[in-house]
Amino acid sequence: MFTVNTIDPSAQPLNIARGQRLLQRGVEPVQVSYIENGRVALGVLENGVMEHQIGVLEGPCWLDTSSAVLNLPHLVDAVADTPVDMRQVNMAAFRKAIAHLSESAQAVLTDVAMAHRRQTEFAVSRLAKDAEARCAEWLLSHAQSGAQGQMAVELHQRKRSIAVQLGIAPETFSRVLRHLREQSLISGSGRVLNLVNPNALRSLAGVQV
Repeated sequence: MFTVNTIDPSAQPLNIARGQRLLQRGVEPVQVSYIENGRVALGVLENGVMEHQIGVLEGPCWLDTSSAVLNLPHLVDAVADTPVDMRQVNMAAFRKAIAHLSESAQAVLTDVAMAHRRQTEFAVSRLAKDAEARCAEWLLSHAQSGAQGQMAVELHQRKRSIAVQLGIAPETFSRVLRHLREQSLISGSGRVLNLVNPNALRSLAGVQV
């Protein structure tokens, strides 16, 4: 619809180091960021660590324009997952650009922003569910019976991708799997995970046994 150049051609490029926070949840935006290169992790920070991750963005893209369009606080934290090249425009310039759109275009933009915010609210609400419970639920939903009748999960995706689906950091996913092995609920450390105690996993996931 519009780019950072059409809003503020004078916006200076910024080089952001990996690990630096770009957004803080609960804080109203005063600037709108455009990611030109790099990857940004979205989620909830706890003690400075992205323990709960709900997604990633890769440039070129805008960063949380929904909050800016709706004039509402950020719902999530954003952290540079790689070195990031970005530019920022102030809210006044951003809202002026929106005001120049046709009424129908503004209505569509607002509707899309509201839909995106509802999806983000839902994703954040999922974080209330314990990471181990979500992992157990995911394992059960992807399990198949093996040759010996034992249930097993074959990992067709990278652990990072699975962690994003679960709304947790990759490190948290690996830690949960290790804990489940220590409890003898699963076994295996390669691409196949055996569900040693499915009933205990169901109980952990909050599923009726």
